[in-house]
Amino acid sequence: MENFVRAGLLLQPKQLKFAAYCREADLSGGPKMISTGGGKGSAKTHGVYCQIFADDCQRVPGLKVLILRKILKGAAEQFDDMRRKLLGNLRHEWRAQKGELSFATGSRVIIGHYNDERDIDKYMGIEYDVINLGEATQLPFSRVQGIRGCLRTSKPNWRPRMYLDTNPGGVGHRWYRGMFIVPWLEKRETTTRHVQVTVDDNKFVDSEYKSTLQSYTGWMRKAYLDGDWDIAAGQYFTTFRREVNVVEDFDDSRAVEWFAAFDYGFAHYTVVLLGCRDGDGNIFIVDEHAERLWLPQRHAAAVKAMLARHKIGERKMSVEDLKRFVAGADVFSRQSDGTTIAAQYSKLGISLRCANTDRVNGWAEILQRFGDVEAGIRPTLFIHKRCGRLLETLPALQHDPNRPEDVLKVDCDEDGIGGDDAADVLRYMVATKSRTVTQRKLRGV
Repeated sequence: MENFVRAGLLLQPKQLKFAAYCREADLSGGPKMISTGGGKGSAKTHGVYCQIFADDCQRVPGLKVLILRKILKGAAEQFDDMRRKLLGNLRHEWRAQKGELSFATGSRVIIGHYNDERDIDKYMGIEYDVINLGEATQLPFSRVQGIRGCLRTSKPNWRPRMYLDTNPGGVGHRWYRGMFIVPWLEKRETTTRHVQVTVDDNKFVDSEYKSTLQSYTGWMRKAYLDGDWDIAAGQYFTTFRREVNVVEDFDDSRAVEWFAAFDYGFAHYTVVLLGCRDGDGNIFIVDEHAERLWLPQRHAAAVKAMLARHKIGERKMSVEDLKRFVAGADVFSRQSDGTTIAAQYSKLGISLRCANTDRVNGWAEILQRFGDVEAGIRPTLFIHKRCGRLLETLPALQHDPNRPEDVLKVDCDEDGIGGDDAADVLRYMVATKSRTVTQRKLRGV
């Protein structure tokens, strides 16, 4: 606070919270990546610059800081305006041609820009004590990982850290949400911290600018006005609401029918969801198994352990208690040796049958079951908070531009980030119905 007062800077509550997390990064075991993000017009960049210029660079001599921002029209002028506002009381030298800001303490700030992800490469391999990545969701995770590798220091009184600020949306929306937003929502932050902000956190915002944000509709209003991380451009499940469709508790005794669904992968995730239907026809997804690079024997044991976490009456649930256990058609395709994935799991005590794989009707049923709170349509599909991969996947799914009623097919990257596997499993589960006695007779069963 003394550093901010000395610099003549007035920080608002959310900016001070961000600054406090930055000071926490000084401590052993403190955060290494600190995020501030959400709605536009929230003065998040102002807060980040105040922390770097007036606190970090003043109290630790010789810091080398990289500020990376996406090129926008007038970006140089915008930064110069910001510099003049923030540094009036701090001795500094600004070399505009080099994009370098230096202080009397010997600390210096390099202002870098990127137009696309390839521009990040020119900063690779150089040592920085602090990196501020602006508009972070405009970059894929691989580029962020690369620039993050430049964080290192020889200073004994400093822990390298990264500051990130951005809005929802963009190619990096999903990795950012998984790395920062989900741990923040679930109150399990370890090496990261997130400060959620909207235009209402900036008491000095131009009222006309706020009116502009309020005039937006659809995903843009949710993202830029509300700072909603469950909303993205082209989002398929626009009526999914975490505060409505996600539950924290579920009583197993409510279930009148139990079922599970399976999607196979090795480099991709193998995902199994456990669900049930209650007496009112609501579907609850109550548990999840999601792992990659595992053999079937290990998956089968984990699935059985997942079932055993739940009870039917006084006893633990088993595979035999499921009304149906369905999987995608690829599980039943013969491999080069003549066997099938389904046959391998059958030998391990898990019998699978083919799911209804109708994509369009399956997605439509999920959409219908999520309901629409704003339109007064009651939801009938609920997901337990422990189903982390499914909850991470659903908000990121987008319409297929070539078939808008379908979800765009996406695979996870080499690090296992992204993909639609968990959503496919949910579709199998919801779209496949239990066979009635009449259906069995018609099929000759």
